[in-house]
Amino acid sequence: MNIGILGGTGPEGKGLALRFAAAGIQVVLGSRVAVRAEEKAAEYNSILGKQVIRGTANSEMLHLCEMVFLAVPFRQAIEAIEAIRGDLSSGTVLVDVTVPAVFSPGRVEYLAQEGDSGAETLARHIPAGIELVGAFKTIPAHVLAELKVKLDCDVFVCGDSRQAKELVMQAVRTIPTLRPLDAGPLRNARTLERMTILEIQLNLRYKSKGARFRVVGI
Repeated sequence: MNIGILGGTGPEGKGLALRFAAAGIQVVLGSRVAVRAEEKAAEYNSILGKQVIRGTANSEMLHLCEMVFLAVPFRQAIEAIEAIRGDLSSGTVLVDVTVPAVFSPGRVEYLAQEGDSGAETLARHIPAGIELVGAFKTIPAHVLAELKVKLDCDVFVCGDSRQAKELVMQAVRTIPTLRPLDAGPLRNARTLERMTILEIQLNLRYKSKGARFRVVGI
C-alpha cells in the first residue's frame, strides 16, 4: 500500500512520513506546489538515510495512494478537501489527524463544532465513495518525528466503515511500539479530540511535551 500525506510538508506530516517510511511503507508527500513536496521528501530521506519518500503535487499523490492522511491544520482542512475533490478516487480512505483547537499564551481550548467533532464536520465535505477515519489525533507531532523515541502508546481509530478502520489499523501496526484500538464510530472523535486538548493542558501544567495515552487492561 502507498500512503499519501496531504500536508506532508508540515510538522504532523513530517512525523507520519518518517514513522511510516522507517517501517517500510511507501510514502508520498503531497503539496499544492510539487517542488515544495520534493524538497521536503529529500529532507526526510536524509534523516532516514535512504531514498524511501517521494514528493509530488497533490493531484499525482492522490492517484498513487489508496490511503491519504489529512495532516494540515484544522482551520485549513475544509479548504484542502475542497481543493482535492476532483482528484479523489472512489475507495480512497482519508485519515483525519486534525484537532480543532485555539491557542493563546499558556493555554489551549477546544474549538467547538456545533455539537459535532472536527472529523464529523470534515466528513460532510468529502464526496461519496470516500471513507473518513479519525486516527493519530492524540499523538504529538514532534514525538512522531523523533524516531529515537519509543512511542509506547495507543492510536485510537474511529470511523463508520469497519473495513476502512481495519486498513488504518493495519498501517498503524507497522510502526513499532504503537497499538491501534478500534474507538468506534466517527462521532467518538468528539471525545478523542477533547482528549488531545487535555493532553496539551497536562503538558503545559507539568512542563512536558510528550504526553500521550495508553489504555491498560485491554
